[in-house]
Amino acid sequence: MPTAAMKYSRQREAVREFLMTRKDHPTAEVIYQNLRMIYPRISLGTVYRNLALLVELGEIAKLPGIDGFDHFDGDPTPHYHFICRECRAVMDLRLPQLEYLNEEAAKGFDGEISGHLAYFYGKCRNCK
Repeated sequence: MPTAAMKYSRQREAVREFLMTRKDHPTAEVIYQNLRMIYPRISLGTVYRNLALLVELGEIAKLPGIDGFDHFDGDPTPHYHFICRECRAVMDLRLPQLEYLNEEAAKGFDGEISGHLAYFYGKCRNCK
């Protein structure tokens, strides 16, 4: 399990910084292809391991895509996403958190609801 005293990794930091510059929620392959320009010896496995660790640390978010690939978001704060059914782009959808959904889901549920994820689907501006 990761700890605050984890050793610094230039490659892990490069993955995190790359995601912070993107709003298109790239796949691991896209991240790998871009980082290879800076770090020619980086492996796809290294990118996957660092993505998994950054997700576990809560520094990035992993989003399932309808294209069969996971997409990654440099903004781990709660927000919604739109997925285009035509081009399969994954993008942020800015709207207030719908906290009442947690309350509605908790009604009649014998457990504890601590949050939710929701994806909106349709056609993006370019595909419309």
